[in-house]
Amino acid sequence: MRALWHEARFREERYAALELLARPWARKLETPAALPLYEELIRTGAWWDLVDELAARRVGAVLAQAPKEVPVLRRWSKGDDLWLRRAAIIAQLRHRDATDESFLFEVIEPAVEEKEFFLRKAIGWALRALAADKPKDVERWLREHEGRAAGLTVREARRGVERARR
Repeated sequence: MRALWHEARFREERYAALELLARPWARKLETPAALPLYEELIRTGAWWDLVDELAARRVGAVLAQAPKEVPVLRRWSKGDDLWLRRAAIIAQLRHRDATDESFLFEVIEPAVEEKEFFLRKAIGWALRALAADKPKDVERWLREHEGRAAGLTVREARRGVERARR
């Protein structure tokens, strides 16, 4: 998988490498020991289509099984690498009602006032997903961050809250 990833001449080869990680036999590798690999792939992939797959599926799976690994994602959320910051924010997208909202809010906080589109979108996306199961928490977050959060972030979060109300 690493060879395919690093020797890729075409983007589709990296998609194939990610697909290898999604195979049932590879799921047993979704442990905290895989986080350095995922960090390497996020850093070298450095674009939303690769990062989002890694964050939501692979990193998220590790976090679900080993919540004590949050310090790694805390570090990512405060670092200089845009894509690791995005990964920390969207790692819980698939966790539904098991989302640790206090941790989510913690990794969002360093990026709240960022102008970078990919961070603003990630925050909105994560809040929209959280709103499906915890709309009151998202509404509270929106009130607390009024005037600080970007319009894109707010629109995405509100979309989730409105959907939950229906």
